Amino acid sequence: MSGFWRNWLAVWCGAVGVFGAVLVGGGLEVTSGPTRLIFDILNGPMELDLNAQIRFSLAVMGAVTLGWAITAAATIRAAILLGERGTPIWRLLLGGVMVWFVIDTAMSILTGYGNNAIPNLVLLTTFLVPIIRSGVLQQARG
Repeated sequence: MSGFWRNWLAVWCGAVGVFGAVLVGGGLEVTSGPTRLIFDILNGPMELDLNAQIRFSLAVMGAVTLGWAITAAATIRAAILLGERGTPIWRLLLGGVMVWFVIDTAMSILTGYGNNAIPNLVLLTTFLVPIIRSGVLQQARG
């Protein structure tokens, strides 16, 4: 994988991490501004009741997302270091991203936040581009 695609994926992981940090911020009123902005963007300006249960859910979801970003970065690094032997890791990582995309997008639509499918599609596409263009899925089989 070229340095360009490595950097691309590092930025991708960083963006996922920033989003996780924004969600964690929704756990406290003093840091919930960016989270409120995301909800406004996704479903238009509306009253947003960040009650204790929602704040807890946002904080946990943000922590999981932050952890996912770090895990993805470590997984990508390991796959790159393995070279052609890293192909199975790339495939598993792709599978994980696809599971996230399908479930998150379907649930977004079903719960009335269909606009969330747009950033999901952007995140999926910006992950797929370097994976496909670099050829890491085409390397050594078996």
